[in-house]
Amino acid sequence: MKATELDKKFDSGEEDILEEFNLSTVKKVNHQQKRVNIDFPIGSLKLLIKKLTELV
Repeated sequence: MKATELDKKFDSGEEDILEEFNLSTVKKVNHQQKRVNIDFPIGSLKLLIKKLTELV
C-alpha cells in the first residue's frame, strides 16, 4: 500500500489501519528501564500524591 493510500484510509476514519501493519515485530525505541531510588521530603511526597490523584 502506498503512503498516500494509507493517509486516505486513516483520514477517512472508516477503517482500522492497524491491520496494515505487522505488529508482531514492533519494538519500542529508547524504552529501556532503569530503577532509581529517590528520597522525598514527606511534605513534597504528600503534594505529589495529591496532584496525581487529581489527574485520575
